[in-house]
Amino acid sequence: MKVAIIGGSGKMGRWFARFLLQDGQEVVISGRNENKLREAGQALGVEVASMVDAVKGADAVLLSVSMESFEEVVAQISPHISPGQVVVDITSTKASPVATMHRYLKEARVLGAHPLFGPGAASIAHQNFVLTPTSDEERVLAQKVREYLEARGARVSLMTPAEHDEKMTIVLGLAHFIAIVSADTLLSTDGLKQTEAVGGITYKVLLTLVESVISEDPELYASLQMNLPGMAGIEEVFHRKVAAWAGLVKNKDRQEFVRRMNALKDKLQKDNPDFGQAYQNMYKLAAGL
Repeated sequence: MKVAIIGGSGKMGRWFARFLLQDGQEVVISGRNENKLREAGQALGVEVASMVDAVKGADAVLLSVSMESFEEVVAQISPHISPGQVVVDITSTKASPVATMHRYLKEARVLGAHPLFGPGAASIAHQNFVLTPTSDEERVLAQKVREYLEARGARVSLMTPAEHDEKMTIVLGLAHFIAIVSADTLLSTDGLKQTEAVGGITYKVLLTLVESVISEDPELYASLQMNLPGMAGIEEVFHRKVAAWAGLVKNKDRQEFVRRMNALKDKLQKDNPDFGQAYQNMYKLAAGL
């Protein structure tokens, strides 16, 4: 099978190119930055083509482009997509990209997908994927993709685009927001380097989260914050919770602090039977850093 990766010179485009090549597939990559594309083609040892030529000769098309350029790219390739040709997007939101593909690629077999890992992943094994089919035809395609991915060790979930985006508001949006605000807070204090030397496991894990987010592409993280539905609402809840807990500390209300923390513990224990293992799991995570 020949797969055209649009955005193949980007980090995730290159990751999937390597994965598909190792799996015995033929790959052609395309992108807008000619110098970056040429360098990627040489590094990967794959064919480089214009977007139009890439999709014309491919059995399947993988869209690995930014959310901001997604509609423009889909509109550009739409006249050259053949009936029944498979087109899969891997953007981090799903409702808008899937709707865009439906609008422009009416005769193609399209599928929204979200690999829930970054280009630093060593392999596809144990990685989470979400597929978002919206019709019977797309569900058939999703099942085939699911079987393909699971046969190679991935974990795959199916849900609607709206359900995906609602979950990503928490899974990605809130987690990234907390890391960014934590970074801003830490860097507003003196002696960050000195704290690293005396930090315990909890601090080490926090610092790793902070640095892993801040070291990535700000454009991507801005896109997620601006495009995930409900981000303003969940961040407002976070702001209120920060103010409430800070108020307890400021007023030295030890009794209420302990009561609220115990209430949170009870809720987490009820929802997660493995809650008690979290502390040990944190040490396991830290051991691999």
